[in-house]
Amino acid sequence: MNKIIFILFLLVFSAAGTAQTKPAISRTDIQQNRTRNENLSNLGSNKSTSNKNIKNDDAKITDYLIVSQANDTTYIDTTLTVKKEYKYNYLRKDNFNLMPFANIGQSYNTLSYDFENTNLLPSFGAQARHFNYMEADAINYYHVPTPLTELFYKTAFKQGQLLDAFFTVNTSKQFNASIAYKGLRSLGNYQNTLTSTGNFRFTSSYQTKNKRYTVRGHFVAQDLMNQENGGLRNSNVLLFETGDKDLLDRGRLEVNFEDAENILKGKRYYLDHSYQFIKKEDSTSQNTLNVKHVISLDRRAYKYEQLSAHSYFGEAFQATTLKDSVSLENFYNQLQVNYTNNTIGELQFNVSNNHYNYGYDKIVILENQTLTNRLIGDIVAVGGKYKKQIGQFQVKGDLGVNVTGDFDGNYFKGEAAFALNKDILLSAQLNHSSKAPNYNVLLYQSNYINYNWQNSFNNIKTQQVAFHVESEKYLNLSIDATTVNDYVYFKKSEANGLVKPHQSNASISYLRLKANKEFKVGDFRLNNTLMYQSVKDDNQVFNVPEIITRNTLYYSKHVFKKAMYLQTGFTLNYFTEYNMNGYDPLLAEFYVQNDKKYGGFPRLDFFINAKVRQTRIYLKAEHFNAPFTGYDYYSAPNHPYRDFAIRFGLVWNFFL
Repeated sequence: MNKIIFILFLLVFSAAGTAQTKPAISRTDIQQNRTRNENLSNLGSNKSTSNKNIKNDDAKITDYLIVSQANDTTYIDTTLTVKKEYKYNYLRKDNFNLMPFANIGQSYNTLSYDFENTNLLPSFGAQARHFNYMEADAINYYHVPTPLTELFYKTAFKQGQLLDAFFTVNTSKQFNASIAYKGLRSLGNYQNTLTSTGNFRFTSSYQTKNKRYTVRGHFVAQDLMNQENGGLRNSNVLLFETGDKDLLDRGRLEVNFEDAENILKGKRYYLDHSYQFIKKEDSTSQNTLNVKHVISLDRRAYKYEQLSAHSYFGEAFQATTLKDSVSLENFYNQLQVNYTNNTIGELQFNVSNNHYNYGYDKIVILENQTLTNRLIGDIVAVGGKYKKQIGQFQVKGDLGVNVTGDFDGNYFKGEAAFALNKDILLSAQLNHSSKAPNYNVLLYQSNYINYNWQNSFNNIKTQQVAFHVESEKYLNLSIDATTVNDYVYFKKSEANGLVKPHQSNASISYLRLKANKEFKVGDFRLNNTLMYQSVKDDNQVFNVPEIITRNTLYYSKHVFKKAMYLQTGFTLNYFTEYNMNGYDPLLAEFYVQNDKKYGGFPRLDFFINAKVRQTRIYLKAEHFNAPFTGYDYYSAPNHPYRDFAIRFGLVWNFFL
């Protein structure tokens, strides 16, 4: 009954949404403000601010606002930059630390990890399927003076396309709604690697005229399907590496199986609303007080299907029509009290309840163990936040702790930032987290006998210290050091060679140093990003490459009497050899392997990008060096990376 009431409540108020007001300046805001100033300059040079492209003469490009879940506000950006080139991909974000699989829409091997964490509950699992799964903090809200449309299109690999279509409109100054859908279908070049994914999003937001009551909500439905082949057979790995012309048709290479697929599905109803009891009337106001309520119902399910049992996963309970299915339902409520004082700063106290229901529809009885079918319970947590701005110096704090329930958990995140001048921003972070491992390592059931377990692992504990220097003029530099205790991972057993979850009894020390700098000479630019990583791990269960680098040499200029803005150049991606994680398609997880090193191969791309009015056009020759630098490139053991391919697409904004 509570869920029915919740859904009805959401349907009534999903036509609303939270106030889209700009928050006080923060460390992120300082950086965003600098980026906005750059964008304004680029917008002018690329003719993006010209109101002749917008039907409403009173509307400006800076009036088309984008509001994150955390209420950070930016505006639509139609510039063409090298950063846009880095984000022009399936995930629509910079994938510097990710190694994509052969077909678009498949998984990614992770080259670098960030252990900053503010979650108090285990994650669902099937992490290899979650790269394109949109969580609540990935959903934005909007406020626009005129209807806005964006179309994103990119070609795929054989018999498929990628399209992300978005539309938003304000029916009044108080109410906005948006609708979007990202769909992909790609057959792929290897046998049984078809991908078919969809992400539907609907958002709405509303604010009363007196600006006291605000409400926003969203509905998201996602389904991410991948056919799985287990990678190349061992006998065909050498055939791939020879570069035989007859095998450049990758469909001729034999794979481990051709009858399996997995799919991740999810639906989320989300609503937050707040009321200001004490409202800020002007800049001299000393106090504000508001109460906010957040409510969310999140359902997701993962399924693995295979027509016939295969020795790749060991023995099975049945020989044909294997179906493994697991689900998770989270019903979340949080109540916040937010108080702001000009002298004290911004304070928040919150209390939350999370009802979780994870598991299966049956109990599994093994020879010496009986596995329960579900993990069900309620978690009550309390937390708080603090933020204070003093001139160009800012401090922030965020903490939370579970006080009742079966899962212990706590986190603390502290930040301090100082704007040395208009160009240099210095900041430091301290992060601590103690959190239960993911649900799928605590409880898992399968038709394959090996993939049945119920574990009582300790919490994973992480401590991270990070320092950042951000300067477009000099250098962007970040250093973080992390200590991980009770690390949980998947690894093949030495006894039978099959994947199982394990927990490390050794402390892991992880250091990262990342630097970015762009050099400019006339119309030529060289953009460089370099990361160095060092790991101290006695058990060798945490593997990353020592060096990751990306270097882009490109040319930018207006052409055809400034009717077009052109960017063209080359990008080199490279990481050093290391014990790359293997991929398990049944779990949709990566596992540790120390048998063979992969990497050390260059990936060269040539691109030509152009901007005409509000349209950005992208053309790229991907991995064009493949035919002459050797066929030794892999995304995971037995899973080759992409061959040379030419792909194109565009991003098109319509301002009505």
